Amino acid sequence: MDQAVGWSFVSLAGFVFTYYTIWVIVLPFVDPDQPIHNFFLPRFYAIAGPLVAGVLALCMIGAFIIYVSVSKKLKKS
Repeated sequence: MDQAVGWSFVSLAGFVFTYYTIWVIVLPFVDPDQPIHNFFLPRFYAIAGPLVAGVLALCMIGAFIIYVSVSKKLKKS
């Protein structure tokens, strides 16, 4: 079961990597009237999505560091 879950995560990561690579690197060189553009969101989301994900990740890391620091201080007291 663990191997199946692992393969599904690897497959999902490979799909996301391929999709994003085509979206950001290849698509700007394809004419806008081509039907491949229908499969992708506007380019604004190519920057906004990872930016929002990065900010959320940094906030979660900061919250975890604050939680650990406060819990250590409370245990010392």
